[in-house]
Amino acid sequence: MTDIEIILRAGLFAGCLDLAATTTLVKTRGISFAKLLQTIASGALGPSAYKQGAKGAALGLFFHFFIATIAATIYLMASKYLTILTDHPYWSGTLFGIAVHLFMTFVVIPLSAAPRPFSAKAFLTQLVIHIAFVGLPIALTVSHFSR
Repeated sequence: MTDIEIILRAGLFAGCLDLAATTTLVKTRGISFAKLLQTIASGALGPSAYKQGAKGAALGLFFHFFIATIAATIYLMASKYLTILTDHPYWSGTLFGIAVHLFMTFVVIPLSAAPRPFSAKAFLTQLVIHIAFVGLPIALTVSHFSR
């Protein structure tokens, strides 16, 4: 399997799992799937993402999978130099999920067009989601298909 195929599989896998987990979470709060996706798009568009309806949601979906694919690319490229990433995917995937979450929380969101105030509850919830549904799926996918 080529590196591109591994990246696309890992990005799609993590993107789907992360989106499913977050959708389940926001649904319990009465937030629609479309609004979740518009919230993702608001990182680039600001509040106007909510006024764009399906276009804003589609852009949010694109950004979500684009970010997951970038994360998978970073992990795969790093694994070429650090074999521990493929030799020990559970530990490395956990640490990678933490790293992705910290980067999103303290770099991407503050620099976005729609920064949000910090919430310890949201931080911890998303930390668990990023470990279980982003870091580990990417690490396990890369480890499995890179051999």
